[in-house]
Amino acid sequence: MWKASVGPVKRPPRSRSANGRLNVAHVSLEGGSAKTYLSRLMDSASDASFLLVTHYDGGAFAGWQRQLRERTVQGEMERALAILCGTPVAATGAGRTDAGVHARGQGVGVKVASTWSAEVIRRAINSKLPPDVWVADSHAMHPSFHPRFSAESRRYAYFVGTDADSWSPFRRRTEWALARPLDVDAMNRESAALLGEHCFRAFAVLGTAPAEDDHRCDVVQARWQHRDGGLVFDIEANRFLHHMVRFLVGTLVEVGLGRRPEGTIAELLAAADNRKTAAPAPPHGLFFEQVRYPATLYLSPT
Repeated sequence: MWKASVGPVKRPPRSRSANGRLNVAHVSLEGGSAKTYLSRLMDSASDASFLLVTHYDGGAFAGWQRQLRERTVQGEMERALAILCGTPVAATGAGRTDAGVHARGQGVGVKVASTWSAEVIRRAINSKLPPDVWVADSHAMHPSFHPRFSAESRRYAYFVGTDADSWSPFRRRTEWALARPLDVDAMNRESAALLGEHCFRAFAVLGTAPAEDDHRCDVVQARWQHRDGGLVFDIEANRFLHHMVRFLVGTLVEVGLGRRPEGTIAELLAAADNRKTAAPAPPHGLFFEQVRYPATLYLSPT
């Protein structure tokens, strides 16, 4: 186990909340020497690396990334890991989902003591997580594995309700209740223009990427399909920009409603900013479905 050369790293202060849950101070994960400690802890040769395939209902979360005063998925997972391991453990996601966005395949990487096995840590963390987060699967991974940088691609799905029943309270939490027909053929012709490598500056929130970022993404799949009560948009790419899928869906739906002409996507891919892009679709229709990693990173068959 790595040890700090400047002295011991103190265990973070803990307290019990009114409901008896263990609270681990956020400062232990956020700044200064503690952040350096966690970075080195993640690289410790004596630890085992695991991939936790995670589902969550994003409705009650302020997104994936930990925040000091908001409930987040990363915060809940790190709280559970701290209880199990008795020390701060970073839970690193393959992507950062926004408030209200759901997941059925978020890739979460953790490094814990080598005494843990993939199945044991899956069962243990599920026993400490709240009902709206669940680890569906776990894998022992090569020490070089990083949930974000090792990913070959990520896949999202966006659900749109086109029938009147999409306003049901049992559906509208997880789909965009549009309740009107869409021209799927036109939307798919437009989606075909997304395939390949393009600059998606028009489909990103201004200023959220580094100034030197070229905003280029390589899209390998982009297609609308019929489902009971509506449509689903499946898109897979090597990377995604902030709000990118939601900007795409919002614009493609306007094409499907006849509000924008075909050729809109090609025009926007050549644009320098998002001023002519439609408003992003609501977050609650979006699901982070899958992350693909090289097979050589898995220490056991998947």
